[in-house]
Amino acid sequence: MADELVSALLKDLDLRVVLALTSGLSRQARATHKSEPASAALLSQGLTAAALMGALQKSEARINIQLECDGPLRGFFVDGDSSGLVRGYSKNPYVAHVGAEGRYRWRPVLGNKGYISVLRDIGNGEYYRSSVELEHFDFTEDLERYFAISDQVATQLLLEQLPRTVQGAAEPLGTVAGLILQPLPNGDREAFQAIGGQLKQRFHAVLEAHGEEGATAVLKALLPEQKALEIMSRYPLSFGCSCSRDRVKRALLAMGREELMDLLEKEGQAEATCQFCTTHYVIPGPEIRELLTAAAN
Repeated sequence: MADELVSALLKDLDLRVVLALTSGLSRQARATHKSEPASAALLSQGLTAAALMGALQKSEARINIQLECDGPLRGFFVDGDSSGLVRGYSKNPYVAHVGAEGRYRWRPVLGNKGYISVLRDIGNGEYYRSSVELEHFDFTEDLERYFAISDQVATQLLLEQLPRTVQGAAEPLGTVAGLILQPLPNGDREAFQAIGGQLKQRFHAVLEAHGEEGATAVLKALLPEQKALEIMSRYPLSFGCSCSRDRVKRALLAMGREELMDLLEKEGQAEATCQFCTTHYVIPGPEIRELLTAAAN
């Protein structure tokens, strides 16, 4: 089943629920960055969160999530929008070791100090950034804490990664999914707490049983008692990038004439590699001179 996101409303309770299946894009991100298991797992969590939070944005505004830490991962950067395009990278893709199951599972990866920072596009060229320090050293729990402290929105967040056999081989990122539950301004807070607890208990088992049937099937299996579940939107998710050769050339122009001339003299060309998708660009000297000439006229 292709990656997808479904956003729904529990109409009688005024609760919003968003579910994302991100198995394919998580594996694509791992392959793109040649990530070891721990780095791949944390980046997958970040990408899933970016897809979920992107669905909460207005129009096609992007949202950036940055994790910084003093552990071997050093952090990651992900972003997403309401069109379903997500991208991201880890600062160190070569972290393999994950701790034992339990409270300190991610401590060997994240270390002892760090923070989560979120940048939102609020329109008209304006941005809002807020952050929280890592307290639990578990991305799911600390991002849920971010919602409570920075957004002041009651939120229950679930991120799950289930191993499966894919094409005859064991696949740690076999089924990857995330879910956000939030009350609307007039939402039933008691129902929010009760349903959130039920979702946490059911999430693993429902994904095992229905993870390959699509996001809508998973959501309905998670909430079988909710007759007033209304699907508001549904769209595919993908791992991709907006980088291009033209953008690289515009970035070169932004360096300024003097620095570009120095680059031409020393290197004879310009090279750049996109951190998000690893595409490597080479802009030869003649093209750079054309850029300088056009900019001067």
